[in-house]
Amino acid sequence: MSLRMILRILGLLLMMFSLTMVPPILISLLFGDEMWYAFVVAIGITVLTGALMFLPNRKARRELRTRDGFLIAALFWTVLGLFGSLPLMLTGNLALSVTDAVFESFSGLTTTGATVITGIEFLPESILYYRQQLQWLGGMGIVVLAVAILPTLGVGGMALYRTEIPGPLKDSKLTPRITETAKALWYIYAALTITCMLAYMAAGMNWFDALSHSFSTVAIGGFSTYDGSIGHFDSATIELVCVAFMLVSAMSFSLHFMAWRERSLRHYLEDPEARFLVLYLAGLVMITVVGLWLTNTTGTLEGLRHGLFEVVSVATTAGFGVADFSSWPGALPLLLFMAAFVGASSGSTGGGIKVIRIILIIKQGMREVMRLIHPNAVIAVKVGKVSVPDSIAQAVWGFFSAYVLLFFLMMAGVMATGVDQITAWSTVGSALNNLGPALGEASLHYGDLPSAAKWILVMAMLMGRLEIFTVLVLFTPAFWRK
Repeated sequence: MSLRMILRILGLLLMMFSLTMVPPILISLLFGDEMWYAFVVAIGITVLTGALMFLPNRKARRELRTRDGFLIAALFWTVLGLFGSLPLMLTGNLALSVTDAVFESFSGLTTTGATVITGIEFLPESILYYRQQLQWLGGMGIVVLAVAILPTLGVGGMALYRTEIPGPLKDSKLTPRITETAKALWYIYAALTITCMLAYMAAGMNWFDALSHSFSTVAIGGFSTYDGSIGHFDSATIELVCVAFMLVSAMSFSLHFMAWRERSLRHYLEDPEARFLVLYLAGLVMITVVGLWLTNTTGTLEGLRHGLFEVVSVATTAGFGVADFSSWPGALPLLLFMAAFVGASSGSTGGGIKVIRIILIIKQGMREVMRLIHPNAVIAVKVGKVSVPDSIAQAVWGFFSAYVLLFFLMMAGVMATGVDQITAWSTVGSALNNLGPALGEASLHYGDLPSAAKWILVMAMLMGRLEIFTVLVLFTPAFWRK
């Protein structure tokens, strides 16, 4: 492991990231909100830091190993979250504290969507745009963007790609070359974003709201330019557009690539993970809508409209809202919140444990039941027509065990700061699943939580975004041995 090589890459990535602060300057000048100076200062600090890392180490070149990829991915997301908070701390009377700015930045980049800000619609347009852009960059992963560029600078990308793409089947590539794979993902991502923006505008949004919400919708982030989220527009058409693009973005981008390349939709119908996701969401919608009707919580059409939107939004870990589902009767709030633990498909922009892991856990459980009946039988775990190697099955259980352990440790940590049990349970679950909405004291926003609790939640967001093991491996002695 070469420290000089790692510093060189981090310096390059930081200087690249500084370019993403240019569009908010243009938005500031366009709307005349006078916040351009915050971004200019942030660019200066970011470029200077990146240059100090890169220039002394610019001649350090060698192919990255997987171990290097883990360290770079974890360090870069940490550094990116910290430097991404600079504009939020430099906005004069609107400036956030260090803790709140870091929380908001990490929430955006990890596509969690939890916010400490109230009165969002009164923020300057440049800040509103910047929050949404953070989610868009984090959605597919700025590291994946980097591996499309870094090879031209003498840095190999496969090790970074393996640590960034979510899900247990990371070694499958869409194209023979990793650079082309990253480019293909971003072309699809950008095309979906543009299509989503145009659909929002056709449904009645102005261009700024359409652009902003297309960023967070395709990223499955949940940030909005209004406190009322999508509910602010009170438009069934806008809600349907949002539901459609949340569902599309919650599916594996490899399916979108295959559909585009072969001009066929059959891969969506044949993919076990996509089928499970759709059927699972349909079942949740049915239970939720019937529950709202039976309890007279809403009218017939309102129940269908709100039930459909909230289920898709929460279950895919987007976190947009048209209603306060935490106030719904009975077990509905818990049911919806637990759905976020399942999350979206692997290879998507969503969070959660991932649908493929849930499928494998269910199938392994069924196999163990069958072994009780037929002790000597050799029973393969299959996803569709493909047998899953035992190594992947074991990795899924390892991930689930680590996930549960971390969840309870972080919940205990948040409770130790003085937060009640329901709030602690829901905020940790929301952060670890990159969801956003929570229950209890954080049902409206996270601003009133103690600072120590926010830092724990920042770590939970980061671990959820990098799928736990990418971060945990850094704390093992074996990782640092030569």
